Amino acid sequence: MTLDQGLVFAILGGALVLFVWNRWRYDVVALTALAVALVVGVVPAAVAFDGFGHPAVITVAAVLVLSRALTISGALDALAERLQAGGDRPLLQLGALSSVAAGLSAFMNNVGALALLLPVALRSGAPRARLLMPLSFASILGGMVTLIGTPPNIVVAGVRAEELGEPYRLFDFAPVGGVLAVLGLVYVLTIGRRLIPAERTGGRSPEELFDIAAYVAEFVVAEGSKASGMTLGEVEAATGDEARVIDLVRRGRRRRRPSAHETLREGDVVILRGDLAALQPAVDDLGLTLAPHLKSDDDRPAAAKLELSEAVVQPSSRLEGRIVRNLRLRRRFAVNLLALAREGRPARGRLRDVRLRAGDVLLLQGEPEDLAEAVAALGLLPLAGRALRFGARRRAWLPVAVFAAAIVVTAIGLLPVQASFTIAVAVLLLSGALSPRDAYEAVDWPVIVLLGALIPLGHALDAGGGSALVARLIVDAAGALPAVVLVGLLMIVTMTLSDVMNNAATAVVMAPIALSIAATLGTSPDPFLMAVAVGASCAFLTPIGHQNNVLVMGPGGYRFGDYWRMGLPLEVLIVVVGTPLIVAVWPL
Repeated sequence: MTLDQGLVFAILGGALVLFVWNRWRYDVVALTALAVALVVGVVPAAVAFDGFGHPAVITVAAVLVLSRALTISGALDALAERLQAGGDRPLLQLGALSSVAAGLSAFMNNVGALALLLPVALRSGAPRARLLMPLSFASILGGMVTLIGTPPNIVVAGVRAEELGEPYRLFDFAPVGGVLAVLGLVYVLTIGRRLIPAERTGGRSPEELFDIAAYVAEFVVAEGSKASGMTLGEVEAATGDEARVIDLVRRGRRRRRPSAHETLREGDVVILRGDLAALQPAVDDLGLTLAPHLKSDDDRPAAAKLELSEAVVQPSSRLEGRIVRNLRLRRRFAVNLLALAREGRPARGRLRDVRLRAGDVLLLQGEPEDLAEAVAALGLLPLAGRALRFGARRRAWLPVAVFAAAIVVTAIGLLPVQASFTIAVAVLLLSGALSPRDAYEAVDWPVIVLLGALIPLGHALDAGGGSALVARLIVDAAGALPAVVLVGLLMIVTMTLSDVMNNAATAVVMAPIALSIAATLGTSPDPFLMAVAVGASCAFLTPIGHQNNVLVMGPGGYRFGDYWRMGLPLEVLIVVVGTPLIVAVWPL
């Protein structure tokens, strides 16, 4: 092993450890790894940033933008509404939702497909825990069918183009990925859904899950109350900062964005959030009295009529890693964060000190327009609290037509995928069917940074002989085993990595090794590249391996260890069936 090889292995190994640790975001880890490689000289400065212009990166960005255009156009609303009206038979509804999720994921970003169908699934009335994990798995399976279905396929096609001069075409993945997707769907709908722990809390309403009444209540500033004349900030301080004033109603009207310097008057209604049992001594000392039960909605204070909405913190959301007290939601958006659930359990204690994670479910309160603004601005995924309208229906046909045209142009080989899809994005922008702001917001920038930073490292691994070294070690360890067994082993290794790190990053690291194994054996590289593509797409053992698994974790009430129960048999099934299938379709 040369010094350069050792340095590349050390950098990639350190990055892998940090990916698994999950203390820092994966894009930060990847960019740091590239910086270290630049400093030690294993990646030349002249090519260090070529990855950001790589066809795979351009294609991933274009697919994300086109997926957003389809979603916000309203073109898919009719499909979602039909699914919602599909009756109250849980298995039939699960089958319909999972099939549509897989079908959509073959041609659009699978995170976008899940985001489209997640509110529909939650409105179905079926238990969330039995519905959402199968839906997530189905959307991941569908991505294996086409070149554009998932980033690993795009990365593998790019590696093939660099080494062999020709990428995979749009439907080259379908003979293997299509069969495995159908087989996986059958498993999910028959055996897999029964392996989800029955005791999970999925299926409860927001009020039941969060038990709002236990720590949100309305208090009246009574005549002669000590609180009269105090500011809201002073009231919070008098409770030892254990309570938060989330709203103020004066003379039946809500005070929008009440300041901490707002002075209370007799007759005001204050809505406090906190552990009411612990707050009772302070409340009594302030002279606040619990508001009497009000018999009709018309008699209720304005704050009590505000809507509740559940929303999930998405991976790479602006809120991920932020502390609640620093968000200032009431001041910025006139909405209140009433409660937070993580892994199906409500967060207790001082909510303002919680550091948010991807997958957390937030219970927000506010007026409908304020809630919509906050959810959109913060990059949250709204759940069942929103109306089933994903976009305006104005010119809904145009994004569908442009997207279909780009697929046809790519399929017949008139233009490479990165060119045809970029042209499609330009057409939508020029036509006004997609705004520049929506286009930029659609791009998952951490994934773009991840790919742009790791692609030069993958090249360094290959150019420095590191890939060939790993390939020789694997072939020597396999001994006299047939090449088809090595295809299966490579798929298993790739699957394992994909369960603990980003699937696109897994493909970047493993694709050069696949090429080197094929070169060492003197066989066609296609079976090994296909094994990497399939393995990198099969992140079913943990919630951190794929964004969709993270998104359903909170709403479904899942724990970290729930995923392998359903995912491990699925991965075994894919290896057992996929290995001979790959070799049959792509001979050695």
